[in-house]
Amino acid sequence: MEDLDSCRLCEWRCGADRLRGERGVCRVGRAEVAATMCSGTLASYIVTLLGCCYRCLHCNAYRISQYPDPGWHYAGYVPAAVLVADARERIAAYGGRRIRTITFTGGDPIIHLPYIEEVAGEVTRQGLDLGIGISTGGFATEATMARIVDLCRTITLEIKARSDPIHRALTGAPVGPVLRNAEYLVHEGRDRIRVFRTVVIPGMTDSEVGAIAAFIAALDPTVPYRLIGFRPNNVLYYHPGPSKEQMEHLCAVCREAGLEDVAWSGYYPEAVPDEVAAEAARLTAAYEGDLGAALTAAYAAACGCPTHPRDCGACPLRDRCPATLREPWHGR
Repeated sequence: MEDLDSCRLCEWRCGADRLRGERGVCRVGRAEVAATMCSGTLASYIVTLLGCCYRCLHCNAYRISQYPDPGWHYAGYVPAAVLVADARERIAAYGGRRIRTITFTGGDPIIHLPYIEEVAGEVTRQGLDLGIGISTGGFATEATMARIVDLCRTITLEIKARSDPIHRALTGAPVGPVLRNAEYLVHEGRDRIRVFRTVVIPGMTDSEVGAIAAFIAALDPTVPYRLIGFRPNNVLYYHPGPSKEQMEHLCAVCREAGLEDVAWSGYYPEAVPDEVAAEAARLTAAYEGDLGAALTAAYAAACGCPTHPRDCGACPLRDRCPATLREPWHGR
């Protein structure tokens, strides 16, 4: 766990001593488990870890990703040997499709890479025929990403936006490291890629899909790309989701950009609240005239986010983020 005494696992490079209670942007110490389950669809034993290096406005698991701030309680720290032994027992009792990997999700599990490496060692010591999988938003450092590629059998990478203004408005973080890591993964770990994916949020990330597809196609047109329809939740609880027609159109755009393997799931049409549209107009200049970024950031600003363009690393309120802890339905 030596990485945790001066943590630089993600691109915030906080240097926090997480073993002694110092907290960086992710706000967590050692790895803690939120939940585990067998997934026949993914042929995987899923381990959900608490905490994340992002502050995404659209997160559908924000009580997990923003832990410990929401105040919910979970399983806590589970020693790697115990986690693997439990996985062995539950996989043996599972009657579905054969489980081939232990896959870590969150939040973003990259901030707990030393724990995941410890689990991988236990898998070997306990004689299980299981690979390691990870699902990440890609905000790892170069060194962390290299370790992930060396460790994992399967990797899912989410590219939330192509442009820096929209990525910052949505996540509070720059997009550069994500694009760098996507390129590294294609070049150094192509056989480990399960999918690249993007959540389609109307008026925000929908306009990014074509550019993301072109970016991926330039690296390798055979990389599987999945579009996930946004479901209203978290700070964007009242924002509309995409229509079926929009999702099908965006898949066609991706194929025109050169991608060979594109699919989508999920849609939820609604309307944009008038007050959010007005706030977006106010923030347009702060986001270099990018209307999608301004609309995205408007939801954060309405909750009290003080930094625009968003920059969680420099935010004076990062210990109690107002943009990711609000329960929107309580203030409607």
